[in-house]
Amino acid sequence: MAGHTIPHFKNDEGVSAIEIGVREFQCMGATPPQDHPHVYLDMGEENEILCPYCSTHYKFNAELGETQTRPDGCFHE
Repeated sequence: MAGHTIPHFKNDEGVSAIEIGVREFQCMGATPPQDHPHVYLDMGEENEILCPYCSTHYKFNAELGETQTRPDGCFHE
């Protein structure tokens, strides 16, 4: 994956599920300094995955771009 940036997502609002437009990403829990270890998650062929640290349920949505989320504001720049 050289030259490819892995998007980071956060769950500051504590929602149970976040829709994202990628299947490979890192969950960081919340904005630093309240973040948990940044864990790499890969959905593979599946359309959803659960973060083992914060239990955020991530769902793949092909209509969203790499930095778009539902709800808005969960992409960490």
